[in-house]
Formats: sequence, C-alpha cells, structure tokens
Amino acid sequence: MSDNERIDRDFNLRDDEEKKAFLEQTWCDQCQEVNLGMVEPEEYELNDIIFIEGKCAKCGHIILTEITDDEF
Repeated sequence: MSDNERIDRDFNLRDDEEKKAFLEQTWCDQCQEVNLGMVEPEEYELNDIIFIEGKCAKCGHIILTEITDDEF
C-alpha cells in the first residue's frame, strides 16, 4: 500500500453524539463562517490521518475536518 492511498472508513460507526459534533462544528472556507453544518459526510484515512469530508450545509462547498488524537 502506498503512503497516499485513501482508505475509506464508516462514519456511521461513530456514536450519535460524536457524529452530531462533527456535523455541526465546521468551518467553511467559502462562507468564512463556523458551524454552518456539514451534509453528505465521508470518513477516510490518508497518510495515517483521519478526515471527515462533506459539503457545507449553507453553500455546498467541500469542507474537510482533520481528526486529531485530542478529539477522540
């Protein structure tokens, strides 16, 4: 496996409280606003980093959340 291979993960395996936090606590570069919400989340691992990627609930721009150890 190469270092830059994307490994899909199942976002729905997270508990409801955790999913809710990830979907609500967002930053949209397009809107330049926090906590607008994320829709269509996809979770994956790339280069040993876990990401949750989705679309801004307000404008539809792709937003990306990087999961760090202190968020677990």
